[in-house]
Amino acid sequence: MVTVADVMTPDPVSVAPEDSLRLARDRMAEGNFRRLPVVQSGRLVGIVTSRDLRRATNSPFVLRERWYDDIILDQVKVWGAMTANPVTVEAGAPLAAAAQLMLDHKIGGLPVVVTECPPGSRGDQVQVRLVGIVTETDLLEYLIDLLNAKT
Repeated sequence: MVTVADVMTPDPVSVAPEDSLRLARDRMAEGNFRRLPVVQSGRLVGIVTSRDLRRATNSPFVLRERWYDDIILDQVKVWGAMTANPVTVEAGAPLAAAAQLMLDHKIGGLPVVVTECPPGSRGDQVQVRLVGIVTETDLLEYLIDLLNAKT
């Protein structure tokens, strides 16, 4: 069985909720990403996408000068544009389950998490740690590898 961990991008670039939209945009541009997990104190709290950034800065209903977009990018924080509590998938889940989640929720990527219970702790001290991200690009690359292997 192929798992999410087999195709995910490990240790993804992320942003914090208090980071500016400009920082998020710049990190996306530098890595050619379309989405970034939002992490606070080691905990996944959201996801911000390039679409979220476009929606925050580009309104077809408001005609304005470029400096206005610069103010938005510098002053608005990631938490103001992100999706809180995003749909996630466990690293050990079957890859087909991740693909189904993406299809069902009409999303292009999922933060990949591992749920851990620290040694000596009770069951109520479960920790969820971000370990990767799986995207539609990862799924397509895996499909291409499969198809090429058949020829």
